[in-house]
Amino acid sequence: MELQNNKTSYPQRVYVKILVEHDEDGTLNPAVIKWKDGHSYEIDRVLDVRRAASEAGSMGIRYKVRIMGHERHLFYEDTYSETGKPRWFVESEVNCS
Repeated sequence: MELQNNKTSYPQRVYVKILVEHDEDGTLNPAVIKWKDGHSYEIDRVLDVRRAASEAGSMGIRYKVRIMGHERHLFYEDTYSETGKPRWFVESEVNCS
């Protein structure tokens, strides 16, 4: 009898530092993601920008970005942050047994 792997995953918010370029018209263009462990990743391309809900349980401006060939959702919590201050987070999958 073969046992099935019943692991499930769910998205969570991982708050990060972002280096952002500001255009003359006020547009925010995220350029680099800095993780707490010190790693930095350049954002190759912003594919889409829109206000949206996160699957991780928040809302803000969602940036669909490409980093090293992988697409990720980067959120700017402009008005919905628990701290009352704007913050950036990446949706990341967490596996549960």
